[in-house]
Amino acid sequence: MIRRLALVLAICLAGPAPAAAQYLLVPMDEAQANHLRAYGLAFWVLRQDARVEWLLNFRAGSFLLPDGGAVRREAGLRGITVEPLSGSELAAVRGEIERSNMEAVILEKAPRIAVYTTPSSRPWDDAVTLALTYAGIEYEKLWDPEMLGGDLSRFDWLHLHHEDFTGQYSKFFLTYAGSDWLQEEVARNRRVAAEFGFADAPALKKAVAEKIREYVEGGGFLFAMCTATETIDLAIAAHAVDIAASYADGDGMDPDAAARLDWERSLAFQGAQLYDGPTVSAFSDIDGHLVNTPVRQPLGSFRLFDFSAKIDPVAAMLTQSHRRIIADFYGLTTSYRRARLKPSLTVQAEEPGAPWVKYIHGNYGKGTWTFLGGHDPEDPQHVIGDPPTDLDLYPDSPGYRLILNNVLFPAAKKKQLKT
Repeated sequence: MIRRLALVLAICLAGPAPAAAQYLLVPMDEAQANHLRAYGLAFWVLRQDARVEWLLNFRAGSFLLPDGGAVRREAGLRGITVEPLSGSELAAVRGEIERSNMEAVILEKAPRIAVYTTPSSRPWDDAVTLALTYAGIEYEKLWDPEMLGGDLSRFDWLHLHHEDFTGQYSKFFLTYAGSDWLQEEVARNRRVAAEFGFADAPALKKAVAEKIREYVEGGGFLFAMCTATETIDLAIAAHAVDIAASYADGDGMDPDAAARLDWERSLAFQGAQLYDGPTVSAFSDIDGHLVNTPVRQPLGSFRLFDFSAKIDPVAAMLTQSHRRIIADFYGLTTSYRRARLKPSLTVQAEEPGAPWVKYIHGNYGKGTWTFLGGHDPEDPQHVIGDPPTDLDLYPDSPGYRLILNNVLFPAAKKKQLKT
């Protein structure tokens, strides 16, 4: 009897358990403990067939999630800051959004994610697979056999990174000719080219580039970084030209071949001049920094543009970040010269006063593409053989946030984005 009375007294003294709020706010400003894993939490909620709201321009692009024990537990396990909202607090948030250049975009369904990479690649081989793994977002690897076999149609979103779609192996023969990893890459590409009846790697990569172009034209979402951004367009424009075999005795590209580059088919660039194939470690004059050449340009910082979420929700979505000025980082393709951009695209980040930009987006057919120059936002120099980036040291990386903005972009309610 005494024990029972003590238990009842303890319960009374403790008071009633706090009632669950209707919503959880995942702040994405400086209050957030782990910005990158917050994207993974939003993705996880979508996988549970629950709705997520992305509050564009509100506290640096915060998320609104349904409250519940499972969501709170998942946030706790991932080390993510969440703030329960009472009814009056939620009404205040919605009122602020309504009165400003903010917008609440509904995310409906977790996109199916594919990464174009070799079967033997590791998560730290490119910044996107590193970000996906760290955030806990599932993805599948596709490489040339799957691309040519039609597997790409199963996915909503495709990422490309450091592949050279001109088939010149990123011109690494100039400095890494004897490396085991380069010889392995050459042998693998020759093997697949022969298997599918192509004469060589340039022909194989051009066919893969055409599959990617068709994917975007048909409604796919493409996100690319580093070398892939420049070389995918060179390969698409050169659909009637063998780039690697079109150089005239070291004097640059054969004029007849150059004249057949079809920039109407390309995604982002136009009028590019190709650099001499066997002697210059750069592809074209699209890249402004030319990292592996004698005219390499120093790194600065780039600035994200501020977009009204009500007027241009897509651009706002892709530029959500708690910092607007971000330190630049090299890649084999680091930036994009303004003179080579198609007029219809949207510049999302630039280095003020420089003749190049960093981050661009555009429509193509029924789909979209987004290009971000550079290789790894937290490894500015990126030398081959460097240790992988430890994202536990950079959980608030604004550069990696740009990558993860793109991952969630296809989940947005399409009708809302057209307004």
